[in-house]
Amino acid sequence: MKGFGTDEKSLIQILSKVDALQMAAIRQTYANYIRRDLYKDVKSETGGYFRQGLLAIIDGPLAHDVACAHEAVEGMGTKEWLLNDILVGRANADLNAIKAAYQRTYKRSLEKDVEGDLSMETKNLFSLILRANRHEESFPIDPRTIEEETKSLHGATAARMRNNAQEVCGIFARSSDNQLRAINQAFHARYNASLEKHIEKEFSGHMKDALLQMLRGALDPAMRDAELIEDCMKGMGTKDEKLVIRVVRVHWNRAHKDQVKRAYRHRYGKDLIDRVRGETNGDYQRLMVALLE
Repeated sequence: MKGFGTDEKSLIQILSKVDALQMAAIRQTYANYIRRDLYKDVKSETGGYFRQGLLAIIDGPLAHDVACAHEAVEGMGTKEWLLNDILVGRANADLNAIKAAYQRTYKRSLEKDVEGDLSMETKNLFSLILRANRHEESFPIDPRTIEEETKSLHGATAARMRNNAQEVCGIFARSSDNQLRAINQAFHARYNASLEKHIEKEFSGHMKDALLQMLRGALDPAMRDAELIEDCMKGMGTKDEKLVIRVVRVHWNRAHKDQVKRAYRHRYGKDLIDRVRGETNGDYQRLMVALLE
């Protein structure tokens, strides 16, 4: 490829080390001087998960989130894990940007596409999430409200034959990360039980996964992401599509990436880069390692 040399090594060296603004500038400069679209050139010249990773980087974080949201609901079935990764625990500003970019890109409403793909309680949860009405992190913590919501969470689950998922969804969808941390502490203090384990016991399937991802993201976002990356590699075979998406998304924030690597070593007693290197090969391996370095 003109402008980047003819080998994959150049692509990896350049694209793995730029931030989102630099990536956008490179893409624009490439279009101005080469008179071609970098995304299309890379797509035609590479393949496999190596190509998926490069294209995710070239897209940049917002466009890639939008493409992932579309991928999650496109065609038969729903990629529930991908919806969780892209939409759960996001700031209101992020969600509003994703919704607007989705509408521009696909001429469709993300809310309607997601609601059309889900049903029952998870449909309600994601409908609430996509309203982007979470309390901001600056919203003051009111101890009385935290106590009431803690009781409501317990009353909506433990004391019932059938969980009141709507009540739980409402609390999780509107609470800031600060409030979720306060609710988690209050739950443990009042009931001498882990809220995380309580959710694992009381819910199942997509609902359980989404609620846990919200809670874990509030309590320790670096550990949550370390666990999500490990989930791509544990057991038989590597879930490569998941691994590419999760590594690319983590790499955009260097400080967070370093925290994820430390959290991974703390939890699993091994180096994340070594773990990823052992699960991948070729140019795909070299790109994943470069993104995590």
